[in-house]
Amino acid sequence: MRVLLAEDNVLLAEELIDNFSRLGYATDWRADGRDVLHEGLHGNYDIIILDLGLPGKNGLEILHDWRKQKLGTPVLILTARDHWSERIDGLKAGADDYLTKPFHPEELNLRIQALLRRAHGSSNQPALSVGQLTLQENDQTATRDNQSWSLTAAEFSLLRCFMLQPGKLLSKSQLMEHLYDAETERDSNVLEVHINHLRRKLGKSIIETRRGQGYIFTGE
Repeated sequence: MRVLLAEDNVLLAEELIDNFSRLGYATDWRADGRDVLHEGLHGNYDIIILDLGLPGKNGLEILHDWRKQKLGTPVLILTARDHWSERIDGLKAGADDYLTKPFHPEELNLRIQALLRRAHGSSNQPALSVGQLTLQENDQTATRDNQSWSLTAAEFSLLRCFMLQPGKLLSKSQLMEHLYDAETERDSNVLEVHINHLRRKLGKSIIETRRGQGYIFTGE
């Protein structure tokens, strides 16, 4: 999954980027509100973490502009402002969730997972299930028929992307957009390596190749 992090506190941003990396998220970080506005509209993100107190342009104005331009990406507001009226303003502006600082990283992680599942029409449970295959987000393992496989961060991120969109044809470029941040060099051969690793662990038929088009997660 690909995250846009809008936060001007450098230390907090670095902590969150490390946290998201452990979860298998690719993160683009922007600290200026004007850059955040542009990235949100033109980047292909699964979720946006938005601080309200940004320099250049504040978070509420950015959120208003995004929703006015029909940006449907889930937005979680992360801010030190804890007055109830400001929370209401954020939700009215189109935020999907709201978390005040200071916060526990585990709570943020769970809220993000819930928003991602909701955005893809999945049930709000601490695991993803397609057919007999279940992906445990907390410990990054896949289970089926009483068998369990530990996944690398890349395998977990890729499998989650597939399982959120079962039966949908996903091109290489779409998959790489959601797996890599803007600073990482993207190599389609590396993507194929990760897919082959998943097939070896979970079965060859779990991911179907459509030559010249992309891949489909079958769940079989």
